[in-house]
Amino acid sequence: MSTPAPSLVIRSHDPAQQRRRRWLLALAWLASLLLVGALALHFAPRTPDQRRIARLAAVEQDNADLKTRIAVLVRSEQVAKNALADVQQTLRERDEEIEGLRADLAFYGRLVGGNRREGLAVHALRVQPVQGASPAWNFTATLTQNFKRGRDVKGRLSLSVEGIADGKLKTLDWSALTQGKDGGGVEYGFKYFQQVDGTIMLPAGFAPNRVIVRADGDGGRVEQEFAWKDAIKGEESEDVRQ
Repeated sequence: MSTPAPSLVIRSHDPAQQRRRRWLLALAWLASLLLVGALALHFAPRTPDQRRIARLAAVEQDNADLKTRIAVLVRSEQVAKNALADVQQTLRERDEEIEGLRADLAFYGRLVGGNRREGLAVHALRVQPVQGASPAWNFTATLTQNFKRGRDVKGRLSLSVEGIADGKLKTLDWSALTQGKDGGGVEYGFKYFQQVDGTIMLPAGFAPNRVIVRADGDGGRVEQEFAWKDAIKGEESEDVRQ
């Protein structure tokens, strides 16, 4: 019995197809490597940078310390300002108290006088605005004398005010200040001292600078000048002309 001859298979050779197959295999292999690398990075434990963490903590601590120091300095400055304001206020009060005591001492010195006899004098003047929008001012002038002890001195007191109006110097006499009323002045009569009260009117736009008080009677005639700012505070003047 004879053996049959093997059949032959004839296949065509395609080099391009083989190259495509090799490229696909290479790409698949490269993709598998990238996938493995990505999985390794994803699941690999992350180790923090201890140096950066320590530096960050140190910087945060420095910031906290600086904020604390700034808050302390701001508070210290505020306390110092408050203390300085209190000291300045105390000094102002002491100065006012000293001025008041000096005025009282001068006042009683004029009344007592010892062996020294003094004639009629304007010891002090105080002006105060009338409440509201009125241009009127109330004044109180303190008169003293110890020349005629135990005897009344009588007379009249008047004021004139010097200032600026419309950019020019101007003097308002007693008639202008009282609008023609009390033309001779305010009457006074006392043995040792008296406070003479009255009211004057200042025209609109008039800026007063100085007040001149005149007292004229059987105790003699006296004029005394007061700066307007001192008269508002009720201070006595040292400028006396008799």
